[in-house]
Amino acid sequence: MKQLWQTVLDRYSSDSESSLWLIRRILSENFREYAPRYGIAFCFMALVAAMTSLSAWIMRDVVNEIFVDKDLARTWMISLVVLAIFTIKGIATYGQTVVLSRIGNSIVAKNQMRIYDRILKQDAFFFQTYVSSDLITRISHNAQAARDVLNMLVTSIGRDLLSLIGLITVMVIQDPFMSFFAFFIAPPAIWGVAKLVKRARKIAKAEYLSLAQIVMVMQETSLGHRIVNIFGMQDIMRARMADAVSGVEQRANKIALIGARTSPLMETLGGFAFAAVIFYSGWQTIEAGKSPGEFISFLTALLLAYEPAKRISRLQVQLEAGLVGVRLMFELLDHPIALFDKDNAKELVITKGDIQFKTVTFEYVKDAPVLKEISLNAQGGKITALVGPSGGGKSTLINMVQRGYDPEIGSIEIDGQDIRHITRASLNRNLALVTQDTILFTGTIRDNILHGRPEASEEDIIQAAKDAFAHDFIMQFPDGYNTAVGENGASLSGGQKQRIAIARAIIKNAPIILLDEATSALDSESEAKVQQAFARLMKDKTTLVIAHRLATIRHSDAIAVIKEGQLLELGQHDELLAEKGFYAHLVQLQFGEEQK
Repeated sequence: MKQLWQTVLDRYSSDSESSLWLIRRILSENFREYAPRYGIAFCFMALVAAMTSLSAWIMRDVVNEIFVDKDLARTWMISLVVLAIFTIKGIATYGQTVVLSRIGNSIVAKNQMRIYDRILKQDAFFFQTYVSSDLITRISHNAQAARDVLNMLVTSIGRDLLSLIGLITVMVIQDPFMSFFAFFIAPPAIWGVAKLVKRARKIAKAEYLSLAQIVMVMQETSLGHRIVNIFGMQDIMRARMADAVSGVEQRANKIALIGARTSPLMETLGGFAFAAVIFYSGWQTIEAGKSPGEFISFLTALLLAYEPAKRISRLQVQLEAGLVGVRLMFELLDHPIALFDKDNAKELVITKGDIQFKTVTFEYVKDAPVLKEISLNAQGGKITALVGPSGGGKSTLINMVQRGYDPEIGSIEIDGQDIRHITRASLNRNLALVTQDTILFTGTIRDNILHGRPEASEEDIIQAAKDAFAHDFIMQFPDGYNTAVGENGASLSGGQKQRIAIARAIIKNAPIILLDEATSALDSESEAKVQQAFARLMKDKTTLVIAHRLATIRHSDAIAVIKEGQLLELGQHDELLAEKGFYAHLVQLQFGEEQK
């Protein structure tokens, strides 16, 4: 898996990774779906280009018919034609803008959901690799980058290129020889822009990293505001934010500077072209007697062609800045899915609820196993407690039952069914989890309890809350069960949050219960009540419980002592005490400390 992911990284780390490859991919994944709507946008843009060219063409008649021939009847007709040209151009511009905006917004929404769906299919290792601020920035910034790149390509081809072709056609028809002077600016301009592209790519990537840093600092400040205040970290956090903001500002200025450098290049070259054209046209008009209408029409076309030509010259620099976000988006979309249902995956069928760990070995870092050939049978309908020093692998075992990780050696079976060969959906339906770090989601207390079983009735919600000893404090809030919990339960105390989480597990009524220090945030009185609730919840259900407070698990059916990734001892409380091994040592240390 790690080698596969490294291959993906290598693809996106190459300097030439080829912008062309990225453009082809973004077109293949997005353009076909929206081709009919892009066709409509192209029609509007073709109208804009045609009207722009026609406005230059008609300048010949404006000068010759009005100012030279002084034909009043033709003046009315030409005026009406000019009015029609600009009206049609305005309507077409409006239509082009609306269609492209809707397509772009749809692309952003689609890619944001693609990224999020990919994230949902990742294992725990993925979330250890990517910090949340990075993921947030990618799902917001990168999806928009895909839209911006497509819009740049479409408008450059449909509006600027078509307008340029039309205006060049007018120029060539009016005076082929003069057109030569206008065209000589293209090769130097292309060469100059190419020199700017490589720098733009590097600066844009650094700008993205600074954006992610801003999100990270803001997120840490929001979640850790109490720590920031009590430890006087305001200056530290302010300095970190200032560095990140300054980095974005500096790199944005550099991108703007690089993009702006195309202007003096184009302006200088354009000045030479205009000067040559004006001199030659003036000579022809004054000395050769040529009518001024052709000259004015040519000059108008040249002036109108200048802006689309300048936009096209800047296109590659702007594309490189946008493609940084596209690269990062595809990097995430191409991240291998570590945990997926096999083609022949079956539904989990619970009979007894036995959980068997068969010589399970697992490592986060190569040659540093966290679990070493653990074999353990958690009997169905019984309580199996996992105890031992922190970092010994207890939480990893719990996580592996959920398929947060898969064993590198060995297997985990539920009633004889290897969980790697059953569907993840059916596995999750049969598990309930309460963790030490309580997670609540934005919404009301009712919403958070209903996450356990969305179809539950109001009576089920209230009963689950009562079983978790949460009903009384919930009813003390003015809005009761409709009370908003805030970000991750910010409006609740630690003990209240934990009891809401317990109610969420109770209402699910799953046959397998996973408890990771589930009562750690409760005071002694609440803990006693919740232990009673757990007793009712865990009756006839398989329970794996991690506990550091040994008093809470002394009546477990089995206690597994895990130390340094190995199963050290296994038995009931009294049996392990009699053995006078490591468990007895832990009990002596803990109760000795409590008696001091």
